[in-house]
Amino acid sequence: MVAVPYTPAVDEAVDPTRLKYKLTRNIKERFIELLLLSCGLVAVFTTVAITAILVYESLDFFRIVSVWDFITGTVWTPLFENPQYGILPLVSGTLTITAIALLVAVPMGTVIAIYLSEFAPHAAREVIKPALELIQAVPTIVFGYFALLFVTPLLQATILPNLPGFNMLVPGIVVGVATIPTIASLAEDAMRAVPMSMREGAYAMGSNKMQVSLRVVMPAAISGVVAAYVLAAARAIGETMVVAIAAGQNANFTFNPMEAAATLTAYIAQVSMGDLEHGGVGYRSIFAAGLVLLLLTLALNLTGHFLRRRYRRAY
Repeated sequence: MVAVPYTPAVDEAVDPTRLKYKLTRNIKERFIELLLLSCGLVAVFTTVAITAILVYESLDFFRIVSVWDFITGTVWTPLFENPQYGILPLVSGTLTITAIALLVAVPMGTVIAIYLSEFAPHAAREVIKPALELIQAVPTIVFGYFALLFVTPLLQATILPNLPGFNMLVPGIVVGVATIPTIASLAEDAMRAVPMSMREGAYAMGSNKMQVSLRVVMPAAISGVVAAYVLAAARAIGETMVVAIAAGQNANFTFNPMEAAATLTAYIAQVSMGDLEHGGVGYRSIFAAGLVLLLLTLALNLTGHFLRRRYRRAY
């Protein structure tokens, strides 16, 4: 036999021009890299700028008000003739309303997420999930007046006749309802990302759908579910209009949800409307309150990050 030399086809031949260095292509790639880097740095710069402004303005506040009195005081009366700046009443109101909101949102949002991920047919999921997300499009001021003019009178007429007009229970419930779509959507996405092979293996061993949902899918998606809880808690802590309208604006150091109270965000909104002189110590107190709010959110995110890493290693 005579050996025939191999001749590459036309489409297999290497085009030397395609491997040549092209200056224009390199410039375009560098430009895209810089553009993407700039977009990422915008978020970092915004966070750093907000933190720097809060710290700078708070330093002027703490030159007049003792830090110890600020973090341990139980009276917050910056609008009175003899002002006192104990932040604990605002912190207690914020934490109480956030806890009530999470007690409503976490179980309901988790159940909805499990149903949408494991039980709902495709047609029902395509209707329910967008309908849930529409709740997030409702302005929070509408939720505030809904809480004040509908939910509070309803509870007074049916379950709690001694409930005052301004309280922490109703805004906590309404904030929780407004937060349900956040947990349901993010947790459902995390559960849907669990490989189908894990479900099939559990079914092959005789598990039913509920057992697969709670013992296989939920543990596998726990890092994403925890992230949804953290984001919902951050949203509840930062809620402004609902608590400003329905919880009252008088700072009250109490954890009783049946009483009226003010939150950090409600106080900032109240002062921003011009109740205090610009540049005074009372005005600078909003930056100190904002710094406390930032630290609470930071602590919450660090806790969520720790839990996500822990459960990710476990599963």
